[in-house]
Amino acid sequence: MKKYAIALAAALFLAMGGTKAEACTDLIVGKKASVDGSVIISYAADSHTLYGVMYRWPAATHPKGAMLDVVEWDTGKPLGRIPQVERTYSVVGNMNEHQVAITESTFGGRHELVDTTGIMDYGSLIYIALQRSRSAREAIKVMTDLVAAHGYYSSGESFTIADKNEAWIMEMIGKGPGRKGAVWVAIRIPDDCIAAHANQARIHHIPFGDKENCMYSPDIVSFAREKGYFKGADKDFSFVNAYCPYEFDGLRACEARVWAFFRKFTDMSKYEQFVRGDASKEPMPLYVRPTRKISVQDVQNAMRDHYEGTSMDMVEEPGSGAYKVPYRWRPMNFTVDGQKYLHERAIATQQTGFVIVPQMRNWLPDEIGGILWFGVDDANTAVFTPVYSSTLAVPECYREGNGDLLTFSWTSAFWIYNWVANMAYHKYSFMIKDIRKVQSELEDGYRDRIPAIDKAAQTLYEKSPEEARRFLTWFSTTTAESATARWKELGEYLLVKYIDGNVKKEENGHFKRNPYGLPAAPEWPGYDEEYYRSIVKEGGENLKAK
Repeated sequence: MKKYAIALAAALFLAMGGTKAEACTDLIVGKKASVDGSVIISYAADSHTLYGVMYRWPAATHPKGAMLDVVEWDTGKPLGRIPQVERTYSVVGNMNEHQVAITESTFGGRHELVDTTGIMDYGSLIYIALQRSRSAREAIKVMTDLVAAHGYYSSGESFTIADKNEAWIMEMIGKGPGRKGAVWVAIRIPDDCIAAHANQARIHHIPFGDKENCMYSPDIVSFAREKGYFKGADKDFSFVNAYCPYEFDGLRACEARVWAFFRKFTDMSKYEQFVRGDASKEPMPLYVRPTRKISVQDVQNAMRDHYEGTSMDMVEEPGSGAYKVPYRWRPMNFTVDGQKYLHERAIATQQTGFVIVPQMRNWLPDEIGGILWFGVDDANTAVFTPVYSSTLAVPECYREGNGDLLTFSWTSAFWIYNWVANMAYHKYSFMIKDIRKVQSELEDGYRDRIPAIDKAAQTLYEKSPEEARRFLTWFSTTTAESATARWKELGEYLLVKYIDGNVKKEENGHFKRNPYGLPAAPEWPGYDEEYYRSIVKEGGENLKAK
């Protein structure tokens, strides 16, 4: 099997020593909670070592007896071989041709339950299941059967598994050395609800009698009893308490991101102290009912969150600096005079390889219904371009091999978006306004265009599904390429406008010149009063003017 980015999990799995992974964020919207009846999910592949590209597997048939090499996504380490199935489906990114989408976040959990003899790591589970599944339920069965047959290699993982009709959260953790398989539970998110997970196990109550909306391994409770993680009646069992108990970092850096999403659509004020690290408070529910219907744009914007308007607002604390930057360079923890401190971990973070919002629509043929809204780098300074899941090719700007993390390429979307973002970090409060203008221009245009593209594709589909796929491939690839070209123009504009701390004057959409054709004198915006006061406070005596 072709690798889907060796680095895909290279910082999804950030657990070191006793700390949990603090990487990816997944948001979920049921079809009755969305504006148009879509099932919508999201995923940020946050990593310090991931090069953001889009991978694709074409549908294929395989000879009887064929074997599949399984390679760990984190390291490229060969883990073993498993039997290949006769037929596999096409996959683009994290969605397949049947509108099945799978994403993840690593919660780590109890370290003693990692089985280094297993074959199936979490990344391989995702991309093998996408190639073998026609529905979310089938994907759950494929993933859990693979683990049972071949062993589970990774630590604790939360998966979002969705299709055009429903969405599930599945949480899984191994049984430790010498115990093949995993314990797991999958809960269907009600259609009129939203959910999320972000590197902390979230499933507490398990409705064991609800076979339609809950699936689980037979030994999920008995194994916890055997290991001493749980005592009591089955009805009181909590997956979180048994396999990934709350700790301060699991709340403040992980559950807080879930809260940041929920609070946009319902009142979550009662849980604020909980997500700020107080595990004695009532935990958040697995899912909530929003007070209004949610759009793809809402989910995209939620992926840009930095706790704005909350007590953890990253712009409103001193670390944001003179230009109100909502980012903090790693590490997340630091010590001053013996006191430990932290930086907030928001949904939007600078070290993102790619970010997606899969949209599944059950009223359209699968070739047309699935749209993978795809962006590279941080969602906050990226553009989500629509890529239909039936596409026959990957845009050149997203192609594997077009540059890498150590090789810059002017035709790579990853490098163009990072170039713009890294400029913005140095003058964020100014540049983000220009970035938002172009970002909105592009994304609003795509959303306005999709109904016409859908209609044209349906007309072609009635004559030839393959012709419809070729049309959607053309639209997906040209849209991504034009967005990257437009972002390069934006980068050039920002460099000219803000060079050396000045701000060029503009007039009628052009940089202003004097009556003789030379550049007009720029503005000198300096800093705001708050920053000047901080300078005076720290070193004012040396800077006093006479």
